[in-house]
Amino acid sequence: MTFLLIITLNFMIPRLMPGDPFTFLSAEEEGQVFISYSQEQIDKYKAYYGLDKPLPVQYGNYLVNLCRGDIGYSIYYNVSVLEMIGKRLLWTVGIVLGAILISTAAGTVMGCFSAWYRDSLLDKLLYFLMITISEIPAFLVGILLLFILAGQFGWFPLFGGMSSFAQYDTSLERAKDILHHAFLPVLTLSLTRVGGFYLLSRNSMLEVLAKDYMRTARAKGLARVRIIFRHALKNALLPVITRVFLSLGAMFGGAVLVENVFSYPGLGRLMREAVMLRDYVLIQGIFLFVAILVLTMNLLADTVYKKLDPRVNYYDG
Repeated sequence: MTFLLIITLNFMIPRLMPGDPFTFLSAEEEGQVFISYSQEQIDKYKAYYGLDKPLPVQYGNYLVNLCRGDIGYSIYYNVSVLEMIGKRLLWTVGIVLGAILISTAAGTVMGCFSAWYRDSLLDKLLYFLMITISEIPAFLVGILLLFILAGQFGWFPLFGGMSSFAQYDTSLERAKDILHHAFLPVLTLSLTRVGGFYLLSRNSMLEVLAKDYMRTARAKGLARVRIIFRHALKNALLPVITRVFLSLGAMFGGAVLVENVFSYPGLGRLMREAVMLRDYVLIQGIFLFVAILVLTMNLLADTVYKKLDPRVNYYDG
């Protein structure tokens, strides 16, 4: 039922937007550029793509094509939507995985130390900092980093996924250039997600540290780092691991805004182009992919949680 509702919304939302793929106006700084079609051409294109039929008929055709695994061709680019998503997907997956690794590691470590030094100055400063950062929208963090680190200091490129017209002597040089361009998008996504992992890790660690076996570990005189990362963290990681899968789906949504801030050639930028061009088929394909990804990550989170904590299966039974 959830998937059917998503498919229905995925079909309806693009058609509720003003305009259509064949009549739109774009403006440039030095003037205006008009792209227009005659009414005969518009009718011909609508008939070709089935947009002249009633919405129920269009919806039925959409469902039939989905069952066949066909999500169509882009109206504007005249290329398979799957092919376009495949080319842009690698860019988005790269920054999302990088951000999830950094935010998880940093948030978990800071949460552990914050819980160990509960109510200390360190704990209060980290708590205030993480709460503040997590409340700032991703695109604002990205704009701030872009202005300061790229615009003012010139440490990083202003846009793109790699240098234009660059010639690389080795694959290592190409990889360095790609990583250099990806640093700010990854940093932006990491900063906006690290607060959630910090709070989750801190709360989980506080519960574990109150257990009897942790008092025993302290009484034995074990090193502080060993107590935190070998005894406490091992038992506090369960909710953090579950949060990783849930964050993967949500982070793809956050990447949409971040990629547009940095003009990064991923799915987010492609989605913006599709919306601006009113490319219904491309919009539907991207939305559908993101929706399936989020549902899959949620399912994996439930599955992993049950595998790691047998008590969940016991209570479900």
